[in-house]
Parts: sequence; C-alpha cells; structure tokens
Amino acid sequence: MEMIVSIIGGTRGLGYWIARFLKGEGLRVIITGRDHDAGMEAASRIGVEYCADNVQAASRADVVVVSVPIDVTADVIREVAPHVRKGGLLMDVTSVKEEPARVMEESIGDGAHHLPAHPMFGPRVSSLEGQVVVLTPTQENPWVDTVIDFLEKRKARVIVTDPATHDRMMSVVQVLTHFAYISIASTLEVEGVDIRESRKFASPIYNLMIDTIARIVAQNPYLAYSIQTHNPHGQDMRDSFLRTASELNEMLSDGRMDEFVSRMGLAAKNIDDVEASLGRSDKAIEALNEELKILKDSVGEEVGLRHIYSGKVHVGVLESVTPDYATLREGKRVLSFKISNIRVLSDDELQRWKAENLPTRVYDISAVFPDTVDPEVIEYLTGLLDGVAGSEVVDVYSGPQIPEGHVSLTLRIRVFQREDYERVREILEGMGARIR
Repeated sequence: MEMIVSIIGGTRGLGYWIARFLKGEGLRVIITGRDHDAGMEAASRIGVEYCADNVQAASRADVVVVSVPIDVTADVIREVAPHVRKGGLLMDVTSVKEEPARVMEESIGDGAHHLPAHPMFGPRVSSLEGQVVVLTPTQENPWVDTVIDFLEKRKARVIVTDPATHDRMMSVVQVLTHFAYISIASTLEVEGVDIRESRKFASPIYNLMIDTIARIVAQNPYLAYSIQTHNPHGQDMRDSFLRTASELNEMLSDGRMDEFVSRMGLAAKNIDDVEASLGRSDKAIEALNEELKILKDSVGEEVGLRHIYSGKVHVGVLESVTPDYATLREGKRVLSFKISNIRVLSDDELQRWKAENLPTRVYDISAVFPDTVDPEVIEYLTGLLDGVAGSEVVDVYSGPQIPEGHVSLTLRIRVFQREDYERVREILEGMGARIR
C-alpha cells in the first residue's frame, strides 16, 4: 500500500524541500500552509496535494512531519498530535528538541509514535548524500529503524541521541558559531568595511571564512533569532563567549602576552586533531582554487556547467572568467554564472550528459585493419573520442575483397554533428586503417 506523508508547513523552506524530495522518492505527499494560494502553487509545482487543514492532513497520513517556525512548533504539535493515526509516526524538524519531544509525549494519540528529528542542513542542498540527520527518540519506537534505514540508503549520516544532549550540542554547533559569525558580519558593517575590497588583501582562509559567514547571515534572520532564543542552553553559551572574548581583549590591552599565548595554546589543544583540521581546510581552499584554474584553462573551449542548486546543466563555449563570474555562450544566448554556484563537469560527465540530452546522428564506417587488431579495443577507443556518443562494432568480415592478413570492421557510431563523423574517419585512417 502506498505510504502517505503529510508535511505540516510544506509550502516553503525545509518543509518544501522535504516534500519535493519525498515525492521524488515515489511517496504520496500532502502539504499544508497558511496561505492557500501559495500552497496550491507549491503543490502544483512539485506534483503533490495541498490541504488547508492541518488536522485533516495529519489524520490522513502514515507519517506526519511538522516543519514550521520554532516559535509555533509546540502549538502545531499540540494541534495535530492527537489526530495521528494508530501505528503512525509524528516527527518534527526544528533546531531544538527538548520542548518538541515533551509536547509530543503529552499530546500524541493512543497507539501512535513520535520521533523528534533535526536535519542539519537547509533547503539549498541537492540531495541527502553526506548530510547529517539527528534523531532523538524518547520511547520504544518501531519506526526508528525504518527511518534510519531510509536515510542511510540515501547516504545520509544518522546520529541517534537524546533531546537534552542534542540541545546542548546545538548550543555549540549552532548558537555559539552563528552568534560569533553574525557578530563578525555586524562589526564589518558597523565599521563600513568594503568586503569586496578586503578580499583583494586577504589570504584564502579569510575568503573561505567570509563565504561561511555569508552562508549564515544570508539565512532567514527570524529563524536565526529563534535558534538563539529557543535553545535552553543558548544564553549560557553566549554569556561564556562574551566573558571569554572580554578576558582575551583585556590580556591584549594590558600586554599580558604570556597569558594570551597560554590561552591560545590551550584552545588549540582542545581542538584535538589540529593537523586533521588543517588538512580539511587546505583541501577546501585547494578545491576552490582548482575549480577556478580549470575554468581559466577552458576559456574558448566547450564546457559543461552544472548549477549546484537547481541541478540544471548548461553546455557551451566558455567566453571569459573572472574570480567571481564565468560567461558562457550557449547557442545564441550569453549566460553569466557566479562561480560559487556552479560545478564544472568532467570530460566523462560532459560526454555522458550530451549523449543523454542532445540529438545524435548514426553512421556506419567500414574500415580494413590488420587481422591482429582487437575489435573491442577499436570500439572502446572510438567511443572515447570527442563528439562520439556511442560506438559499436556491428560486423567483422574477412572474405573476398579483403586482403589476406586483414579484416574489415564495421563500426556503428552515434555522433552529435557530421563533422564528428568525419573526424572519426580521419582518426581511423591515422591509425593505419583503410576506409572501404
């Protein structure tokens, strides 16, 4: 029987991403939202059902996922939890877990189950692969293994813990780091720093830091506020950060070099494997530089660019590259892409994309080779040539009209243009073959 999943608040943000993802996985999906017109439009866009009533949507589903702002999550759980069908599952995907877990336990209907969860990613990701999802079960729950299996088969990394441990760790991973990044970004704004100009003077690690900060401050500021204020450990963590920053500032102001050096040394030691951290950051910097180098070396050539968020591939001639933008001529159109938003397809990926998406022409080529030739090798080598979408030896002949010690191979090739076919003929002749 087809599984039904209702996403309460599935018309935007992470809820919309989950709805679209589950629809792509073949599940029947219902979404709800406060704005009827926006809900109908979102549902139509991804091919799911819109329901204006949270309770009705919850009562119809096998799995109910609450994906609403943190400050209304508890109220929505109280609204829908009593109506989750017997044997069904209620989940939420907010950034705090202690309160949602408590409210679920108090409100869930008889025979239904609940599983507070926290996907550690936003709606900009393209898949679950490599993403972390935290589950915080608080009861014996037959759904836990099912959910873990579903996520792990899609290559997500699953962490199972309790709500209190989750919230304590989120006060570090989210509250502290976001607060520090927002503070830096706000300081730069107050001081009137021209970020684009500052990048000219900066090391790669500064640019990487600015990109990371931008990722945080570009998020919904109301969500950022809720993350800061709803985590029960948030205030203590911010207070500790401010006390520590003040102490370090006093050490510098007073010229207490030994104390500052000691505190920095202790901080480095607490990071644990500093060498591994340096290695990971080196890889990130090298990856950014390598992508830009590949683009610069490809100017004037055909390239494939995949947009990392939409997944759409654009193929054309790369006209120019700056540190921030790549300009591509795609047929008669000239397109400009932010380099941070694209990935360059490898030669194999580009060839495969063209074979699957562009029209091809089929030609047969008969060529005479010495009979020591391996037909499979010729088939393989011609299939690697630029412009060739496929190559297959369809006939091997050594009868009359073929010189002794030779053999005739007929290759059926699929190419994108007539010129590609002519190039294959020339290459075969260059290999010593005689075209029949």
